[in-house]
Amino acid sequence: MAVDSTTDAIIDEKISDVIMEPRRFKVIFLNDDVTPMEFVIELLMAVFRHTETSAKDLTLKIHNDGSAVVGIYTHEIAEQRLFESTQLARNSGFPLQVRAEEE
Repeated sequence: MAVDSTTDAIIDEKISDVIMEPRRFKVIFLNDDVTPMEFVIELLMAVFRHTETSAKDLTLKIHNDGSAVVGIYTHEIAEQRLFESTQLARNSGFPLQVRAEEE
């Protein structure tokens, strides 16, 4: 409690901060019949920082199941990785489809 000396008013104010966790987004690779598995493995290692083993496992999941979540990030990071992946695929001549959706 504080007293304001100019008005002699008593201030009894409670401030509470509500901190919310940022929303998270899944980055998903979709299977296609053109993009080579080796390219997808290299992309997962370079852009998403996967180990070679996890990149190979994810690539097989994408191939077998039609899609796989390759990472979960805040919105800005998910969008950046989606953009990088798509640009690298297009620059290499591959039609790899990547999407992000809220977790």
